[in-house]
Amino acid sequence: MNPNSEEILKRIRTALNPWKKDIEEKRMFGGTCFLFKGKMCVGETKERLMVRIPAEKMAEITKSPFVKPMDFTGKPMKEFIFVTAQGFNTEEKLQQWVEIGVAHAKTKLK
Repeated sequence: MNPNSEEILKRIRTALNPWKKDIEEKRMFGGTCFLFKGKMCVGETKERLMVRIPAEKMAEITKSPFVKPMDFTGKPMKEFIFVTAQGFNTEEKLQQWVEIGVAHAKTKLK
């Protein structure tokens, strides 16, 4: 694993600390994902964040210069985005993405 990827994962783990008892770490999508109560919320692959977001916020959030729809197969995945390093270059920015991902996961719980 790239040393930068490991550093990003450390930062994500710290940002997820408030929910740590409900977080599981799993290899997915060619990277490492974090699941809140079994629902994927955030992860890292190729030094980018993967974040699960509500469908109704997709158009607004993808207007950011550092965000694009997550696309592995040539077709964007519903409710998933990539965020490049500039989009989470402070702990505050990273925390915002983590909180969006956790909030989305909470909406998927039954």
